[in-house]
Amino acid sequence: MIEEILPPGVRSAEAFDDLAPAPLFPEEAALMAGRRRRRRAQFATARACARRALAELGLAPGPLLPGAGGAPQWPDGVVGSITHCDGYRAAVAARATDVAALGIDAEPAGPLPRGVLGLIASTTERAALDRLAAERPGVCWDRLLFSAKEAVYKAWFPATERWLGFAEAEVRLTPTGTFTAALTPSSPPPRGATLRFAGRWLARGDLVVTSAVGCAVRGGRGCGCLWPGPVSVCGLSPGGAPGPGPAGRERNPHTAPPPRLTDPGPPSASAPPPAPPVLLHPAGTPPDSPHAPA
Repeated sequence: MIEEILPPGVRSAEAFDDLAPAPLFPEEAALMAGRRRRRRAQFATARACARRALAELGLAPGPLLPGAGGAPQWPDGVVGSITHCDGYRAAVAARATDVAALGIDAEPAGPLPRGVLGLIASTTERAALDRLAAERPGVCWDRLLFSAKEAVYKAWFPATERWLGFAEAEVRLTPTGTFTAALTPSSPPPRGATLRFAGRWLARGDLVVTSAVGCAVRGGRGCGCLWPGPVSVCGLSPGGAPGPGPAGRERNPHTAPPPRLTDPGPPSASAPPPAPPVLLHPAGTPPDSPHAPA
């Protein structure tokens, strides 16, 4: 499933349950000591998926320990991402020479809890969701937007070790399975940090999955987000200027970055939490998300 929305050069593995044997390295097992059985099984299966993806890159298996913010520490020269939700686990990996940054996310295909959309989406994004819902009513567009922002954050954080507010990522979804994202971080990002991302999404059965890659010219051959086809998702040309694709027209409406919060607290299903801004959790998910740190 996940391989359908990945660009060339990205390797992947996925599982829809935790039934297959998934032995952990001692360092990984120590991290899971005392955790609930369900969480240990999720972690083990996700790590097994990651090792399968790395094996396709010709890399030997080894422990994948969490680093800053809980994100997995990938081998040198590799970018990757892990996701897990009820009934699904997946991991992706690529050579950093092929992909500038990489993130994936999977979510249950149901509406967001009441009050959450207003925390994660700008006025522009909410208006776009209304238009998309009219065009394709069978898609949970609010959940899809959430997932796209999660995937973007998972691509952003390992390279920068900076938190990112939902309002600092403006995502533009299309009904044909792609999206772009423009970031406006409230503090200056590290030199060379990717501020534009492109992605693909897929809604199938009871899942929505998204992938995001950093947009950057790679070796004079155009953007690293180039999927099969004549034009990259973002439209970045080999010359480094935005081409005719959607990102070339994209403008982020946020002119004043919001103040940052240390911990927004979990949204409540009965009483919406305070108004935006809301930070993504350092592990790539907000505190109320069903995902634990990968």
